[in-house]
Amino acid sequence: MPSIKSIDDLFLHTLKDVYYAERQILKALPKMARAAQDPALRDSFQLHRDQTQEQIERLQQVFEQLGKRPQGVTCEAINGLIEECEELLEMAPQPTPVRDAGLVASAQAIEHYEIARYGTLIAWARGAGQKDVVALLEATLAEEKQTDALLTEMAERSTNPEARGAA
Repeated sequence: MPSIKSIDDLFLHTLKDVYYAERQILKALPKMARAAQDPALRDSFQLHRDQTQEQIERLQQVFEQLGKRPQGVTCEAINGLIEECEELLEMAPQPTPVRDAGLVASAQAIEHYEIARYGTLIAWARGAGQKDVVALLEATLAEEKQTDALLTEMAERSTNPEARGAA
């Protein structure tokens, strides 16, 4: 593993981290969609899968602008968050409102991780005067925040009340 000696090295390492994370999320979202009982939740996972594919393409553009080959580095944080979601599905194997509430919570944990990473990358890119990179990353950050808001609204409006009523 190369050493990190500068903010540019740190930026590139974090970019590789989030690139890996997005690719793992892309693989996890279809399983999450299939596991959802609520059709609206299922649709939101499918929509976010499409967005995630676009986000990966944006990250590839960032790598190109930096003159680097797109590649990831293992992100143990995202692996852990996805593993927690898989454990939930094992512990709640039948589609129920309670499992849907757990899926929303898992998805939000993933979104919050992404929001933190993109916010940091934007700050570093802005500091380096990389306006084109900032624009690409801001587009993704806006989508991540929108997805988080949608999940919150869905949880408050239906998923959590239905799960509470099912107990």
